[in-house]
Amino acid sequence: MRIAVISDTHDRYPADLPARLAAADEIWHLGDVCAPEVLVEFELLGKPLHVVLGNNEAHNFWPIELTLERGGWRFFLTHIPPRRAPRGAHFVLHGHTHVPRDEADAGGVRWLNPGCISRPNRGAPASFAWLVIEPGGRPEWKLVRV
Repeated sequence: MRIAVISDTHDRYPADLPARLAAADEIWHLGDVCAPEVLVEFELLGKPLHVVLGNNEAHNFWPIELTLERGGWRFFLTHIPPRRAPRGAHFVLHGHTHVPRDEADAGGVRWLNPGCISRPNRGAPASFAWLVIEPGGRPEWKLVRV
């Protein structure tokens, strides 16, 4: 299973991004979409699209957090990273900082951030990520610079 993970579109993204995500089995957006119509091209790909609410949304169309299970792994999706990983989570995926992240905490929970697709900062280039889950294997995180 290949999951495209994006965050912080802030009403824009590279023109070729929908075509690049066409091979995804699912798309996860970690918040700060801003205008919901920004997602239309991703919805037209016909893949499941899971979105969490960011701190720059002027609506409440999406949940603040989601917990999804894929391949026996539990993924907690949110925009602003929590202080601690929720109980039972194997992975915490977040946006907000505009900086890519891939690190494990003392409890073995892996914290992942695909960076910002539209307005990177702190020297980080625009990016998204692929989360690849193979049966019986540990999920792989592949950051893609745009």
